[in-house]
Amino acid sequence: MKTKLPNMFKPLLWSYRFNAMDIKEHKRTIIIQTVNFGSWRHWQWLFSVYGKKQLKKIIENTPASEFTFFHPSALKLICVLLGIKQLKYASRIDLILGKKNPLPVEKIALAR
Repeated sequence: MKTKLPNMFKPLLWSYRFNAMDIKEHKRTIIIQTVNFGSWRHWQWLFSVYGKKQLKKIIENTPASEFTFFHPSALKLICVLLGIKQLKYASRIDLILGKKNPLPVEKIALAR
């Protein structure tokens, strides 16, 4: 049985089929959208439902190709709150060559 999201998340997930969203199955999408567009109330819900440990694991293990889904300032803030020091990162050429280089959080560019 699917676990539904609270209605307060509808504005954050406007481009998704909200009624089909499940908090377990779609947690990465829910987390990324909430980090980028949510208020403190949304963030509190993330922490209470997923917990700091699981949030940290999901963000730390987000593939480098998905970093573009995060707004840099939001990513930096969630990293500070979760105590994340490095993210999995690879430049485009490193991805092609199969290399991975960690990216220190302080190197996240705040402007695109």
